[in-house]
Order: sequence, then C-alpha cells, then structure tokens
Amino acid sequence: MSETRGPETPGQPTIVEFADNRLLALLFGEHDRHLARIEERLGVAVTPRGNRLMISGPAEGQAQASQVLSDLYGRLEAGRMIEMGDVDGAIRMIQGGQMNAPVTARLRDKAGDMLREGEKVPEGAVRTKKRIILPRSVTQKTYFDALQKHELVFGLGPAGTGKTYLAVAMAVSMLLEGRVDRIILSRPAVEAGERLGFLPGDMREKIDPYLRPLYDALYDMLPAERVAKGLESGEIEVAPLAFMRGRTLANAYVILDEAQNTSPVQMKMLLTRLGENSRLAVTGDLSQIDLPIGVPSGLRHAIDILDGVAGISFVRFGEADVVRHPLVTKIVRAYAQHEQELDLSRPDAAGRPRR
Repeated sequence: MSETRGPETPGQPTIVEFADNRLLALLFGEHDRHLARIEERLGVAVTPRGNRLMISGPAEGQAQASQVLSDLYGRLEAGRMIEMGDVDGAIRMIQGGQMNAPVTARLRDKAGDMLREGEKVPEGAVRTKKRIILPRSVTQKTYFDALQKHELVFGLGPAGTGKTYLAVAMAVSMLLEGRVDRIILSRPAVEAGERLGFLPGDMREKIDPYLRPLYDALYDMLPAERVAKGLESGEIEVAPLAFMRGRTLANAYVILDEAQNTSPVQMKMLLTRLGENSRLAVTGDLSQIDLPIGVPSGLRHAIDILDGVAGISFVRFGEADVVRHPLVTKIVRAYAQHEQELDLSRPDAAGRPRR
C-alpha cells in the first residue's frame, strides 16, 4: 500500500510513502529510468528518500505523478511486473482524466488468484493465459469497452496504438471463457500479389510472412503448445482474407487486420460472413494504404457507408495513443504534418491554391 501526503502550502512538495521497500527498485526501474520518464512527461522532480518519494514541481504535476506512482506500485503489489510501456500508459491515462487505480486496487485485492481458471477478471482488464492486459490510454479503454459490448467494431488509427493487439487479447479472453468456439485472424495479402510465385514453399509458407504479426500476438497471450494445438484443431485459424469467401463464420471471434488494404468487394464479403454468435473486429490505418493506384480502399468505403449504423462501433486512435517507442509518436506526428502540408499545397477542385 502507498500513502500520499499532499503539500501543506502551495509550492511545497508532495510526499509518497510505500510500505514494501523490496518493490521500490522495480518501481524506479533500471537506473531510475521510470522516475526519469515521469519527471520528463509531467514536469516534476522525483527524489527518493528511503521508502518515500518527494515530488516537487507544479501542483497539478505533483498530483498526477503521485497517482501514477501509486498506480504502478499497486500493479507490483498485485504481482505484475511493470515496463516502460506501463509507465507511459499510466501517464497517458492520468493526463486523459482517467486512471487505472480502481482496477489496480481490485487486482491487488485478488493477488495470487487472478490466473485461476474461472476467476472473473475485474472490469477494465482482460485476462489471457499469460498475462492480464490493461488499457494504456483513454482511447484504448474506449476500444476495450467497445469490443466487449459490440459485435462489430472498427479500430482506426496509426501504427503502434494497440488496435490489433487488444482485439486479439479480447478474442483470446472470450475463447478461454467459452463465449466463442474459435478465433479467426485474417489479413489481405496485398503486398504479395502476383509475386507469391517468387517466394519459396507451398501456399501456406508463401502467405505466412504476411500473417506473422497475428501469430506474434497469439504467442504473447497463449502458451506455444496451446497455440499449436489450436492451429491444428481449427480452434485458431490464421488465414488470408481471400480464404474467407463463401464461408459462414458462426460462434467465432473474427479479426480483420490491415483492413485499409481490402477492396470494397472484399470488405463487403467479409462483413456479410458473420453468423450466429460471432464478433468481428476490423483494424486499419488509412494513412498506410498499399493498394494499387486507382483502387479504392474497402475500409474507407465501409466507414462512409456504415458510420452511424446502430450496433456498429467506430473507435478512432490518434498519435497520442501510440504505445510503442516514444519516437514512433514523433514519427507519426511528423508524417501527418507533412501530408497536411502537401494537401494544402495542392490546388482545389477549381484549380485555386488552398493557402
């Protein structure tokens, strides 16, 4: 447990006290890198003093840093390791006006019982065989909620925001709970095209490189033997989009990744495959379309047609939701700015300059 004493007068530091000194090294991170990230992102100074931390700086930054540290410490008490991504996620949540602290408290109360079969996962978390997954941004939390409540969810936004990873986590969770009988993961193999013949091996070996990110997510959430067994039995299927034609997908959790590279015909084909007790998560980034010039994106077409239809959820991620290396956020922002400048430099439909 942690105890926080706010400043007695404005400008005074906040003191956060932790009960278990053994967890502090993990909380601080190697060479205190977790503390350094909190200082950088929240504009505060954090000074360790035994089992206490003194937080100096603006009052709002002090309050936010105190909550972030308490949240991360609560995860450690619950038996969960923390990484830099968890630190960044906790900071994003507090800056977005939401925190994981209530979830963490429930996890802490159930420490040691969390991975037992049949144990109910606290609201806001998803359990897989290998880990408990919490949202790392406000938009991720919205996405989690949508995946739980809606049968068709579109996750839209730049790379690194967790769109596919979280969808796979939800699919695995529902499979383990018996809410679906199988998981079907699919991608359009647009990059391959007619070049498949130049790749070695049979059809599956030619296609697998394009589906590797989906396999990676599965192995991150399930033991390797469970994945292998599921692939062999058909409980888990990873296949290119073209293999979905003519099928009815019942009692399944279906994920279509890289959906921006589908044609309108392909997208309609998949959307109409859904059968009884099935769910579909469609993820894509409209800024990374690899289709030939002149071929419209099925994802953009579907958004135009289906946005606003009852029962369908659209969750849009932004650069602030990127959960990979901090440089990825800067890269996404730089590309977005460049593309905006290009659009402004092009003449409008009447040939007039836009600036």
